[in-house]
Amino acid sequence: MKINYTLALLFSFSMVSLFAQQMPIDFSDNSHTFNVWGGSTFAIVPSPTDASNPTGEFFRSSSALEQGHYIDLSQPIDLDAEDEITLRFYAFDPSAHTVVVKLENGTNPDIEVSVAVPSNQNNWSDLTFDFSTVGGSGAYSRLVIRIDDGSTVPGAFRIDDINDNSVPSDPHELDVIYTDLVWSDEFDSSVQAAVDDTKWYHQTFGPNGGQWFNGEEQHYTDRLDNSFVENGFLNVVAKSETLTQDGVTLNYTSARLNSKFAFTYGRVDVRAKLPAGDGTWPAIWTLGKNVNETGAYWQTQGFGTTTWPACGELDIMEHGLGATNHVSCAIHTPSSFGNTINTQSFTLSDVANDFHIYSMNWSPNQITFMIDGVGYYTYNPAVKDADTWPFDLEQYLILNVAMGGFAGAIDPGFIESPMVIDYVRVYQNTGLSIDDVFEARFSVYPNPTSDYINIETDETITHVELYNTLGQRIIQRYGSTKRINVGDLKSGVYILKIHSGDRSITKRVLLD
Repeated sequence: MKINYTLALLFSFSMVSLFAQQMPIDFSDNSHTFNVWGGSTFAIVPSPTDASNPTGEFFRSSSALEQGHYIDLSQPIDLDAEDEITLRFYAFDPSAHTVVVKLENGTNPDIEVSVAVPSNQNNWSDLTFDFSTVGGSGAYSRLVIRIDDGSTVPGAFRIDDINDNSVPSDPHELDVIYTDLVWSDEFDSSVQAAVDDTKWYHQTFGPNGGQWFNGEEQHYTDRLDNSFVENGFLNVVAKSETLTQDGVTLNYTSARLNSKFAFTYGRVDVRAKLPAGDGTWPAIWTLGKNVNETGAYWQTQGFGTTTWPACGELDIMEHGLGATNHVSCAIHTPSSFGNTINTQSFTLSDVANDFHIYSMNWSPNQITFMIDGVGYYTYNPAVKDADTWPFDLEQYLILNVAMGGFAGAIDPGFIESPMVIDYVRVYQNTGLSIDDVFEARFSVYPNPTSDYINIETDETITHVELYNTLGQRIIQRYGSTKRINVGDLKSGVYILKIHSGDRSITKRVLLD
């Protein structure tokens, strides 16, 4: 679910996490997309000998310039463990060819091996690239393929089954397991009751001139008609009815709940059934506590300092942006938002009648999305800064059902349908010392930075100090200082010491 998009949201439901790109490469799940340069193109297409088997089409243009294809791997190729790479090569023409495999981004200098392929028209050739012949050693994370260097004869070739004989790792393995339940709502009422207002806030004001963004066609209300607890379940109900609210008349109503709980890191589990009907757009997601969206709970509490997407958004589950039963997750940051590349979908059998557990595991290093305990997308950017990783600050949960917008045309026969939620649970690891708990109350961002250091905390700051690695104090500020100008300092590592009463914590800060 999104706020204030200016870009079209066109989800690509075949997109696979960049972090799933590891050996072996057989293109069987339409993953392993190669990048190109110099006029080459790449596509995943059926094998010319078996239409049910996807292969990589590596096209070489008529340019005599060096050109080729490369892929960055999440699990590097380790030549110390295995020094041969094999692949299958298919040529449509009667000419001989030369295939080069080059390894880059390694612990040692780039290294390559070429193999001459004799004429083998309309047939597969099995090629072996022996890196021991050129003294190959170490690990490399980029695989490059070039075909017929210097040739001006264009050609389309197929490549399949690229293998270094390594055992692939699980790209969605959780790096932190969270076990302690810190916040939940089990929706235990047996009779119809209002949502617990100590845990949830009804966000009803449309920040886009009285309505919502993305062309959505609903008003959100705090009425029992649109959200209530009954028989152990929360019902968030979208209804076909005309309502004038904030001076705007719309033909559908629903509810949007903000959690009055915000957190940094942990696991979220939500067990839910989704509404039925074309044009329904249910979502389970989070926004940064600092988002300045008018009418959001934390904005009304004075925390609205940051625009979207700089606040960060984590979409745990959305439905309606593709075919029925395609649910998806997505991440929106300044580096990728709206039509974000950080997205993935998962096909289920019957989301309207079957409960599923939609989960997110958020650690300081990666975010993994799961359905029924199975990970299907992991976000772990190599560079974590304010553009790619605004996720070292608190986020809060949102539950809502929108109508129309990017979910498309609404079924003209639609009357009403609920998102039914069995529970919402947040887990963290609370087995920390008193000092660890106190330190966790302070966030320093951005890090790295080149101009300002910001401190976010609910604790009282009495003074701050900044030291270089020689132990020299560079800056000292008294009072409740939460922003420090470091634009005049040299790049390098510094130590920030934050004092709160008779206690203090230190944070490592990198200036670039």
